[in-house]
Amino acid sequence: MTNTQQPVSTDGADLSWIDDITMTALERNPYPSYERLRREAPLAFVPVLGAYVASTAEICREIAMSEEFEAVITPAGGRTFGHPAIIGVNGDIHADLRGMVEPQLQPVEVDKFVDDLVRPIARRYLEAFEDNGRAELVADYCEPVSVRSLGDLLGLQSVSSDQLRDWFHKLSNSFTNAGVDENGEFTDPERFAQGDQAKEEIRAIVDPLIDEWIENPADTAISHWLHDGMPAGETRERDYIYPTIYVYLLGAMQEPGHGLASTLVGLFSRPEQMEEVVDEPNLIPRAISEGMRWTSPIWSATARITKNPVQVAGVNLPAQTPVILSYGAANHDTGKYDAPTDFDLHRPPLPHLAFGAGNHACAGIYYANQVMRIAMEELLEAIPNLERDESEDVEFWGWGFRGPTSLTCTWEV
Repeated sequence: MTNTQQPVSTDGADLSWIDDITMTALERNPYPSYERLRREAPLAFVPVLGAYVASTAEICREIAMSEEFEAVITPAGGRTFGHPAIIGVNGDIHADLRGMVEPQLQPVEVDKFVDDLVRPIARRYLEAFEDNGRAELVADYCEPVSVRSLGDLLGLQSVSSDQLRDWFHKLSNSFTNAGVDENGEFTDPERFAQGDQAKEEIRAIVDPLIDEWIENPADTAISHWLHDGMPAGETRERDYIYPTIYVYLLGAMQEPGHGLASTLVGLFSRPEQMEEVVDEPNLIPRAISEGMRWTSPIWSATARITKNPVQVAGVNLPAQTPVILSYGAANHDTGKYDAPTDFDLHRPPLPHLAFGAGNHACAGIYYANQVMRIAMEELLEAIPNLERDESEDVEFWGWGFRGPTSLTCTWEV
């Protein structure tokens, strides 16, 4: 995933500053670099990532929808998940994997179970701290509700929420270990050990469950993945579905938790809008949509690759050129949104790209939104006087996946 092309803007301006972008800067705060990319080189080769980057809404959507591109997983993602991960395959394999996961995620199916699944989990976590008058909501509520809900859906009730959270953090650190040198070699290969450790722990727990579900199918997502759509007496091979299990244990667990936390931070930045949402819970879906645009949890973790030579945004891309789609940057595109760095509940409801686009858009859009909606309903009903502890800063972290690292709140008991 390397290219030695010297970046030049469409007007011939020098773009050598792109060579100085570092992974540390991107993980701490990718917005300044991507704002400049949108302005000067909306499709540009970024050496530290070893790939082209699309940073505007128009270009991201064009590439995601184009038949001239197909899905590809980034090298760090491929190193983390293995093959065939659902986010990086095409053709018959992609059709089979989507057909494997989508039936349980259709809105009509999600509506049958999501309330009974998520609401008791949210209430259980709230009961642990609602009388304390203080909590760190990322660790105490947002992430636990997200991972517990998906863990139970997958059939991992025996795995603690702390273990699930540990897995997705380790997989995230591995997946986003994208930094490369001028030869395309990873600059921090030891960081992949975190993902390897998580996968080893996952297989030790999930393998016996798969053994059981092969012989005795159950109403769990992983059991359905083994059996659904297969000839009688046959199941999908476990090595075939494990990369997609890892995808779920990272992205599908991370997205609702960090989307919820980011939405809360956004609302706290507009106290009058927080008050509106508390008073009118029917505004919660709109707040969540704005929160997902404002800080997209899956910020820049998907990619496409050219099937043939193609020109996009005035840039000639040879065949087999990978392009990272930075949806988090696209959702701050000033050509599409007014004052995009501001959280605004009343922003005109324009479509955003937090869940991607095209045939590789997130399969769990509806499910994730319902988890966040229910979790916020329960939180604000139990603690309507929730306030952010202004004595502690809120720090966001991540370039591939992004969300607040902590969110300390207080309330009168």
